[in-house]
Amino acid sequence: MAALEEGFTLTAVPLGSGPDGPLGVEQSDKTDQFLVTDSGRTVILYKVSDQKPLGSWSVKQGQIITCPAVCNFQTGEYIVVHDNKVLRIWNNEDVNLDKVFKATLSAEVYRIHSIQGTEPLVLFKEGAVRGLEALLAEPQQKIETVISDEEVIKWTKFFMVFRHPVLIFITEKHGNYFAYVQKFNSRILSKYTLLLGQEEKSVTQSFSTSVDRKFISLMSLSSDGCVYETLIPIHPSDPEKNQRVVRSLLLKSVVSGNARSGVALTILDQDHIAILGPPLSASKECLSIWNTKFQTLQTSKELPQGTSGQLWYHGENLFMLHGKFLTVIPYKCEVSSLAGALGKLKHSQDPDIHAMTHFVNWETSQGYGLESQNSEQSKRILRRRKIEVSVQPEVPPYIQLLAAIQKDSEKHIEVELRKFLAVKRTPHFHTIIGDAVIGLLGRYKAEPSFYPRNCLMQLIQTCVLSYSLCPGLMEFALEKTDVQILQLCLQQFPDIPESVTCACLKIFLSIGDDSLQETDINMESVSDYTATIQDGEIEEQTEILQNGFNPEEDNCENCAQELIEKPQAATEESTSCPVTGKRAALLENATMTLPGIHPPTLNQIMDWICLLLDANFTVVVMIPEAKRLLLSLYKLVKSQISICSELNKIEVSFRELQKLNQEKTNRELYSIEVLELF
Repeated sequence: MAALEEGFTLTAVPLGSGPDGPLGVEQSDKTDQFLVTDSGRTVILYKVSDQKPLGSWSVKQGQIITCPAVCNFQTGEYIVVHDNKVLRIWNNEDVNLDKVFKATLSAEVYRIHSIQGTEPLVLFKEGAVRGLEALLAEPQQKIETVISDEEVIKWTKFFMVFRHPVLIFITEKHGNYFAYVQKFNSRILSKYTLLLGQEEKSVTQSFSTSVDRKFISLMSLSSDGCVYETLIPIHPSDPEKNQRVVRSLLLKSVVSGNARSGVALTILDQDHIAILGPPLSASKECLSIWNTKFQTLQTSKELPQGTSGQLWYHGENLFMLHGKFLTVIPYKCEVSSLAGALGKLKHSQDPDIHAMTHFVNWETSQGYGLESQNSEQSKRILRRRKIEVSVQPEVPPYIQLLAAIQKDSEKHIEVELRKFLAVKRTPHFHTIIGDAVIGLLGRYKAEPSFYPRNCLMQLIQTCVLSYSLCPGLMEFALEKTDVQILQLCLQQFPDIPESVTCACLKIFLSIGDDSLQETDINMESVSDYTATIQDGEIEEQTEILQNGFNPEEDNCENCAQELIEKPQAATEESTSCPVTGKRAALLENATMTLPGIHPPTLNQIMDWICLLLDANFTVVVMIPEAKRLLLSLYKLVKSQISICSELNKIEVSFRELQKLNQEKTNRELYSIEVLELF
């Protein structure tokens, strides 16, 4: 269970004189003290337990604080930025900020981050990062641009992973979101494109993160009122490459989708998150705690005076602006369990008796009446158990994935699949993917209601599958008439039997246009083949179509000339096509691609062979082992000549037919004609 305790106002001084409320609430070097930065000119140091300010500092009239103040845990000093570029450093003894240390930087600052165990970091608005010490040594140093034009930083977080600092910041450009992860132990900056899930069609309003040994869990609260999760690997397989990660639905409809402001999200622990915003059943804003493991609402508190849509979390306290005053609401979250999530956890202890703690303090164990001998024995048992736990091998991600496929829900399988795909690929990666597909199909046969379409799509897009590796996949897609999966298989599988290809062709030809219109189909294969007629002019195609149609032939030019000379009605009739764009994408995309990032074209391969033969003709002829190669090449060339000859005959016949059709338009008499094809 989780509970929100009675809140209290931290100070009677109104905050949030700016349009967006306070800039931030940051931990100081003392556990119970916090720096509150107003959006105007003031920084206040509060002691929460006493509910009173310990100090207050303001910039002079005409200046404005643009970055939340933070504490340098290495020195105990405070740092703030005003007017975007001016950095100030002071301590508790200083009174006037105008007289403390000042450094004017060469670029605008987005945020200063400071946590225990490392020096503060300065994140600039263009995405560059500098350590505070290096920046103070040369304040006017040139700051590079990391993000692209019109890309804006929306949110950022700084944390430690294995005692190494890691910075993540989220940017937005034209409705698209990107995540940048900066690891300072290796100086690696990784970029990720945050793809929208199938359910998500809204704007992201709030972010929060948690971190474990392998992944950064990035949660986002969108304007549709739902919470989405993205797993970002801490150790990416290709750090230099712009990678793509998909957001998946975590919690549905936690706040009203009509809320335009006052919405925020923060992660409390592994299984609990706090949500600020109006729920579906109420118009007033609320603070609520949700259990993400069991997807249940644990507790909520109404905030009748409204908020600024900002929520800060430190220790076991939640900070927010309630009305115009900073409010602190303590909370408690117990270890997540099904009974606790459903509110049915029973406590056997007498409420008048203090519950025994879950650990034993060995230094004070004598006070509980424990004998010294029992204490030493318990110590040995505890040490032995710790050793046993520590030597247990970690379960590999692919074992977790295959186990989840057998029994877990589709949502949980998607989470395990994303975890597996995020780690570095092993030599047996393709066989594991094949086993995963077979496992999903086997469970579908046993449970017809289980339809793991999203998982199958992600597995196919790994580009390591083949028909022989998962023979039941295309039959499954044919049974479901899933043309999107069939299209992906046809594009990627090199060993599809002819019977299956014919079955796919029948599906593509027989499916209705209405069904195709609602289906997400890759249209890249026909994007360059469309010809448009505008203002009486024809934009001729410059690409040769894959079905053999060549727009550069003379007959096509004649046809185009005829179209120009015909009336508008005839032009419109001639440009209509019986095959829609989506059906054409399913039928025309039949190219054979070679493996690799930049595979050679057929012409490049033929040129290379010709150059090889021309340069080494004498050697090739004299080598006995080359006779079989020469014989094969001779047969290939002979067959190609034969095919070209037949195609030329067909071409000539078509030209004759075209001439006859042109002559028919001038004849008014009835006639019977016989055309012989040789």
